[in-house]
Parts: sequence; structure tokens; C-alpha cells
Amino acid sequence: MKKKIKLLITGGTGFIGYHLAKKALAKGWAVTSISTNLPKKKRYIEKVNYKICDISKKKNLAKNLKEEYTYVVNLAGYVDHSNNKKIYKSHYIGCKNLADIILLKKTKSFIQMGSSIEYGKANSPQKENMFCKPVSSYGVSKNLSTKYLLKLYKKFNFPVTIFRLYQSYGKNQDINRLIPIVINSCLENKNFPCSHGKQRRDFLYIDDVIKALFIAMKNKKAKGQILNLGSGKPTQVKELILSIKRLIGNGKPLFGKIKMRSEESLKFYPDISKTKKILGWKPSINLKKGLKLVIKSYRSGGCDKN
Repeated sequence: MKKKIKLLITGGTGFIGYHLAKKALAKGWAVTSISTNLPKKKRYIEKVNYKICDISKKKNLAKNLKEEYTYVVNLAGYVDHSNNKKIYKSHYIGCKNLADIILLKKTKSFIQMGSSIEYGKANSPQKENMFCKPVSSYGVSKNLSTKYLLKLYKKFNFPVTIFRLYQSYGKNQDINRLIPIVINSCLENKNFPCSHGKQRRDFLYIDDVIKALFIAMKNKKAKGQILNLGSGKPTQVKELILSIKRLIGNGKPLFGKIKMRSEESLKFYPDISKTKKILGWKPSINLKKGLKLVIKSYRSGGCDKN
């Protein structure tokens, strides 16, 4: 009898974790989620084994990780970027604790969700071999995790793959993100403040993110690698907002009402050629199609509007 595949997702109650768990369950896998809170109602999945645990507390984490997992995906981390201490503890100490425990198990793949912010102000398109000089506590913590995990790979052949994710979007995303904010405002035909919108950013639909994660789990060439995860096609933020306005037929964006942050770059997007080559992966849902799918889910009541 074939042994059932077991997937552990830390941060499994978040946007990416929710979509990953749904897809894994559809494959017949057993899914365990570890997070500091139970999921919101819209992200609760009946067959997921939800465990409440702070991964920055190693003894408690070890108690919750007594069984073996085939694959581990680390999506955990404190989301409020204003608390530097919590960012460091959840994104670096938590990752370190998790990796140290998983190192002693027979896990086939450990996927770390890093961040494009690790590149700091490096020129676009960013490549994985660029020197990283992050400027925020979040970026520093993510980059420390990357360095630690690569040390484990070199010393113990730890089966890690690190993705540097750009901006993902899709159904059931938190309402405080750019695309949900714009969609909600346009659906309600509101005036809403924006920056001047001249920045160019990279947006990747959630299904393409999840597809890359599943490929990497079974791909031996991905072990010990840093891989950019984005569309590779930057979009001007103003054009993104106007595209949503056109698709909905309503909305009153007030460009220039919000100042750009001092650390923001006008152009920030990845070179994804390495990811394509190693994984045999490429994005399949372009921005227009992705936006239509998200807008449809809002109109059918599939996303929170509060």
C-alpha cells in the first residue's frame, strides 16, 4: 500500500497557505497547518489539521512536530512590518527553529518562502546571484533565513528550496492589499487615494505560485537553490488601477494623494529565467485574466468586502 503524502504548512491559515492546502487535499494528501491563530471563516478548510503554535518558541514547536512530514512549506511570519522585534522572531528565529527540527526528520523537501525585499535597492530585473542589501527589518530577517538554510544545505544536504516571491494576488486575499483595496473601491464606486502610480511592479496570480511550489517539492535540481517567483513582466501601478476600473466600469482613483515611501524603487521586478530553466515552470495566467477571475469572485460573494 502506497504511503500517504503528508504536507506541513507553517502559516497555513494565510492567503498562500489556504490555496496550497486546498490543492494538496485535492491530490489526496494529508495536510497539517501550524499558525498562531485559527483561520478566518473564509479560509477554513474542513480536512486540514490546524495546530496553534508560535514557531519562534522551539520547545513548543518540537512538541507539535513529532510526526514525519513528506514536504514542509514555511509561509509563517508576523505580517505587521512595524514591529521589528516580532518580525525578527517570527521570520528568522521561527524559520531557524523549524529547519533545525525538520533536519532530524526524513522530509524530502523544505520550501522557504523568502521575499523579493531581500534584494533591497538592487537594480531591476533582479537576479538570484545579486548581492543582497535589504533595507527593512523584514528584508533583513528573510535574508538571514536564506543564509542559514543554505548553510544547512551545504553542511547536511538539507533539501531546501528558497523562493523570492514578488507580489502575488488572487481569491481570498486579505483586504488590506493593493488589488483587493482597488477592486473593493471600484465595486462601490468610491473615491480612493493612490500614489502617482508611476512605479512598476510584478504581479503573479496565486495559481501560478502554487504550481511552482508543487513542482519544486519533487525537483532535485531545485534543492539548495534560490529562485525568483514572479511574472517577469512589470506593470505600472497606475495602469493596474485603471485596468481594474475599466473591467468593473466604476471607481474614482485619486492619483498622487499618497506619497511614495522613501525606500520604494520606481522599478522592482525579477528575472525569472533561472526558475523557468530549473523547474520547467512559467506563469500561465496573465494579469488581465487574473484580475477578471478575482473580480468575478468578489461579485459572486467569494471574497470578504469588509
